[in-house]
Amino acid sequence: MGDILLALSIPVLTFASGIYAACDCWWRRRHPVPPSPYTRHAARRAEQDLLTRAEGIIDRAYASLGGLYDSPPGMPHPATEEGGHVTAGASASPDRGP
Repeated sequence: MGDILLALSIPVLTFASGIYAACDCWWRRRHPVPPSPYTRHAARRAEQDLLTRAEGIIDRAYASLGGLYDSPPGMPHPATEEGGHVTAGASASPDRGP
């Protein structure tokens, strides 16, 4: 009797796995998975958001500490060959607009 149950368990297991696969396929067609957050579009949006935040941090830091980098009046700026003066308030990056 043990051999018969063992021999019949293989077709029953195969049939049950086929039924499971058919039901799983039907379920997935009716309930699609939401789009993955790891797509190229999401990566580009995250990169743009990161760059925008970094530019904002740099602009705020320059606005608050920019006076430390200006040379005193009458002293030539070491970065320019003509000895010109760098004006305060120049942004670290161009405005991109909203």
